[in-house]
Amino acid sequence: MSWFSLLQPDQIYTFLLLFVRLSTLFVFLPFYSHMSISPQIKAAFAFYLALVLFPVVPVTPEPQSYATLIAAILSEVIMGLIAGVVLNIVFGILSYAGEQIAFVMGFSLASVIDPQSQIQSPLVSQFLLLIAVIVLLAFNGHHIILLWMVEALKQAPLGGFVLSHEIFDYVIDAMAHLFVMGFSIAFPIIALSLLSDIIFGMLMKTMPQFNLLVVGFPIKIALSLAVWIAVLGSMMLIFKSEFMAAMRVLFGWIG
Repeated sequence: MSWFSLLQPDQIYTFLLLFVRLSTLFVFLPFYSHMSISPQIKAAFAFYLALVLFPVVPVTPEPQSYATLIAAILSEVIMGLIAGVVLNIVFGILSYAGEQIAFVMGFSLASVIDPQSQIQSPLVSQFLLLIAVIVLLAFNGHHIILLWMVEALKQAPLGGFVLSHEIFDYVIDAMAHLFVMGFSIAFPIIALSLLSDIIFGMLMKTMPQFNLLVVGFPIKIALSLAVWIAVLGSMMLIFKSEFMAAMRVLFGWIG
């Protein structure tokens, strides 16, 4: 194949859609879309991957009108958005669990600006999300995402992604699953907090001089931290299983 053959309209159109798909995925997918990564690096990485993957991508015929071109680009943007929503729901489970844990520990006011979402979130949620990113790198979750990108290029034609009711049903169910799993992850600490509140209430009835603010809150925080350390590994195992389940869903959509 000569270099001049790459300048044919079909080749240029295929490379354009490929670059749009990869760029969109890097905008919405977790880890790759983190705000700490500059847009220039994301664009350069997307362009590099487009050059590497271009030989294995089936050639897409040149569009007959500008409307077809715009529809194909919107199709790629929607695909990246849906994939980002599916994977970010997994991280949302930990964020919601962190909010519940921070509430029962009395750390709700200890909030910082999340650099990713640009909204205030408790420090507990930030800590869980940072640990989740480390765990993601530990089991090569970022490589799994790249493998899905390659498989999507082989199975799903460029500009041919179409929303279906199965996708909408899964996203709705996943949002409901987010709150259930988030509460389940935080349940050990919530249950301990409820039990400690009952015990402190009984102590205040039997010993009115017991100062809950001075003595009770530090004890409650210490117990919550101890339980949190004990179940942190289980939290990350749940995160890994949920992430792999989400990836299986994404692989199933292109299979």
